[in-house]
Amino acid sequence: MFFSSKVFFIHNILLVILASLVTFGLAKSSGTGEATFFEPGPGACGHINNAQDFIVAVSAKVFDTFPGATANTNDNPVCSKELTATFKGKSVKVTVVDRCAGCAENDIDLSPAAFDKLSPPSAGRLTGVSWTIS
Repeated sequence: MFFSSKVFFIHNILLVILASLVTFGLAKSSGTGEATFFEPGPGACGHINNAQDFIVAVSAKVFDTFPGATANTNDNPVCSKELTATFKGKSVKVTVVDRCAGCAENDIDLSPAAFDKLSPPSAGRLTGVSWTIS
């Protein structure tokens, strides 16, 4: 009886750890929020981009807490990751190159070219954009 309760206890601890890791990973690599667009230039990842590049700035919260992030933004592991954004059946793949200080946690800021793949720029702001970092 002692052996089976010990195995049960270890099993439950492993389930809690696994659930925590999955939740932590999902909170950092996907979300649903609003999308806007910005005029690219020098980004937090150390790249200079233009409006025709397919790029994105993720929220400061996602950027700053991405696993492995340090004070040196140029070395943030989220930099150069591919992000897929989806809105009303349309998707665009972009590269993370910047940190959006004014974005809510699940919001993204796209380059004009990338935004245009989801909706005309005249929309200004899209609500209900889902995204995943891979």
